[in-house]
Amino acid sequence: QVQLVESGGGSVQSGGSLRLSCVTSGDIERWGCMAWFRQAPGKEREGVAAIDSAGITRYADSVLGRFTISQVNAEKTLYLQMDSLKPEDTAMYHCAFLTTYGSGDAYFPPLGCNALNAWGQGTQVTVSS
Repeated sequence: QVQLVESGGGSVQSGGSLRLSCVTSGDIERWGCMAWFRQAPGKEREGVAAIDSAGITRYADSVLGRFTISQVNAEKTLYLQMDSLKPEDTAMYHCAFLTTYGSGDAYFPPLGCNALNAWGQGTQVTVSS
């Protein structure tokens, strides 16, 4: 069973930076993807960024050029470096482990991961103008 624990959220002013961390435990399959999602009150869940086992990354258009996803396998930790933050980035950010065993569309095409396997409790990011 995979467990994910996020940290690093907080309150910053517009233009500021934060780095989120997600410590993983359990059996992370080699051929999965690690990803960050976010959800703001009253809005749908949004996929923010993902990285697959080959290190290939994908980003939502809304964060491209501002956010960077990375992972350190030896530390079993996933990171999200967030720069040039905007008020519209305010949301609860969740770490997720995805697999390729689902039947639906991929969350971050062309990465093939299409099944949500594990979900963290989230860390709040608040950006003020």
